[in-house]
Amino acid sequence: MASSLQIAGINKRFGKGDKSVEVLHKVDIHVAPGEFLILVGPSGCGKSTLLNIIAGLDAPTEGEVRIGGQNVVGMPPRDRDIAMVFQSYALYPTMSVADNIGFALEMRKMPKAERQKRIDEVAAMLQIGHLLDRRPSQLSGGQRQRVAMGRALARQPQLFLFDEPLSNLDAKLRVEMRAEIKRLHQASGITSVYVTHDQVEAMTLGSRIAVMKGGVVQQLGTPDDIYHRPANTYVATFIGSPTMNLLRGAATGGQFGIQGAALDLAPPAAPSAAELMLGVRPEHLLLQDSAPWRGRVSVVEPTGPDTYVVVDTAAGAVTLRTNAQTRVRPGDKVGLALEPANAHWFDARSEHRLA
Repeated sequence: MASSLQIAGINKRFGKGDKSVEVLHKVDIHVAPGEFLILVGPSGCGKSTLLNIIAGLDAPTEGEVRIGGQNVVGMPPRDRDIAMVFQSYALYPTMSVADNIGFALEMRKMPKAERQKRIDEVAAMLQIGHLLDRRPSQLSGGQRQRVAMGRALARQPQLFLFDEPLSNLDAKLRVEMRAEIKRLHQASGITSVYVTHDQVEAMTLGSRIAVMKGGVVQQLGTPDDIYHRPANTYVATFIGSPTMNLLRGAATGGQFGIQGAALDLAPPAAPSAAELMLGVRPEHLLLQDSAPWRGRVSVVEPTGPDTYVVVDTAAGAVTLRTNAQTRVRPGDKVGLALEPANAHWFDARSEHRLA
């Protein structure tokens, strides 16, 4: 049965006194049994440090980590009943695939027949049964990552931890392995925590996402919450590709005034007088000849199914995601429009989302 994970009041400081550096600040996350949590953020945001604290590879300065209700702070990693998949595969080069998968089971003194049965089950699940006699050096990157996952899966742990496991793979393999990891989680039901800097991995894999910056969780929610209701401008621009457009302006007589145009959007009241930021996703900006907000096309980027169009306006450059049939060229003058329902509003000073 899957176990819960409770991260309660985790602080982490490196160094002492005035020279100490805080890398995690009051992190509180509850992961329900069977959930797939993503920790996402740029390099240096504290996500890998938090994963290492969960694994027991590092200790928090303050706070508790509870796995299945038991506080495991101070407990050695081997006693936490977790399995970790690393970016670097970490396979034993002199062992066969079968021996790599079954090594932890052998260390636990599992009888040979039972161990072999478990190896065969995991190999079948990962579709690597034909590779069991090979050495890691004879495998491709994707096959090695499957073996690393198989070694973790064979143990049937309380908790899976993934530390950027797809970073070393090419783009095509990353897509394939994302689907493989999601399928394995659905099949095993084991509670999982996955660290990545890739927002596409975060959106496609996670049942919930914790977006981190500077050791602080900026927002914790479902992929739908994170994308459609970002808590602040950082989350709004970190999640989504191309990134959300942000325009600074002010509420003027029921309209939102930006440099060069007044948009009929009925902006909400802001805590800091009338200073507002309008956020709009590229797919929600429309090319409309009659629109009063005007600009000049500077870049057109066909991607196959979509075309990205960058338009220089008096309020700044904005990016649109349009269909592949869009026929605009650099230098064209265009009008821009958006539906009020697709507007995201932020206070310009605090950069927090407005209701």
